[in-house]
Amino acid sequence: MEGMTSFSVVAEGLRKRYGDTWALDGLDLAVPEGMVYGLLGPNGAGKTTVVRILTTLVRADAGRATVAGFDVATQSAQVRHHIGLTGQQPTVDEILTGRENLEMWARLHHLGAAAARRRAGELLDRFGLTEAAGKRVRHYSGGMRRRLDLAIAFILAPRVLFLDEPTTGLDPRSRTEVWQSVRTLVADGGTVVMTTQYLSEADHLAHRIAVIDAGRVVADDTPERLKSQIGGDQIDLVVHEAGDLTEAAGVLLRVTGAEPAVDADTRRLIAPVRDRIAALTEVMRELSRLDIAVEDVALRRPTLDEVFLNLTKERTAA
Repeated sequence: MEGMTSFSVVAEGLRKRYGDTWALDGLDLAVPEGMVYGLLGPNGAGKTTVVRILTTLVRADAGRATVAGFDVATQSAQVRHHIGLTGQQPTVDEILTGRENLEMWARLHHLGAAAARRRAGELLDRFGLTEAAGKRVRHYSGGMRRRLDLAIAFILAPRVLFLDEPTTGLDPRSRTEVWQSVRTLVADGGTVVMTTQYLSEADHLAHRIAVIDAGRVVADDTPERLKSQIGGDQIDLVVHEAGDLTEAAGVLLRVTGAEPAVDADTRRLIAPVRDRIAALTEVMRELSRLDIAVEDVALRRPTLDEVFLNLTKERTAA
């Protein structure tokens, strides 16, 4: 039907037990085509187990899932033909050059010698590795190795690419290089499903995020909508003198109608607002009239870190 969303990944009621522990306990998932979909959750929440089931590395104890339209249990060969996967550690051979790595993997995927050379050249160019193609991988930076790993995963132009902690251990520059490669993949029409321990990474890359806790999806939405669930904009204010905190708090209360949070040690006050610009203007006008000096002031939204902690706090407390 026209207007209906097409899904690259669908999971219904997935369950998986290891010993006495349920890694997944009735997990449902629906990943629309052509986006970066982030899987977040505390350690042990079930993120890697989901990826292993969806990539046919392990079987679920119950439930069903399809990837690229194929059932992961009964059509595993077709699933593997349409996906790419990179784990937490690159799978490249450090002794070989970048080009040799790609040609080797292309031959392992049953491409002929000429086709393997051609595909290696295309991927080296696509992932910005042409100049380093003749260098041995042991001389590559962390970001270059990860980009080469992504290139290997794309030898057969997969419809769905799974990334399990793709930038763990990388420095900020290398992480940014990997982010750009992922954006390029999606711009070309692919779908990326990624787990990450860096919430800022999910905020920058993911079009949609599923938060997994205790083997279930506890939230599934865009980063912005997830943030809005725990509150809207906030005025974040730091006064110059600690003695002005009480009076400044009174100003925030009158303008916003909400009791501000006050941190005496940092001289900081935070209060939620609705009409952000009008409220900020009125607060600054009142503080100026009362001769209260301000060191810093900002309007901000809740961070994804705050969303994550809010959604998983019950399990953390337990």
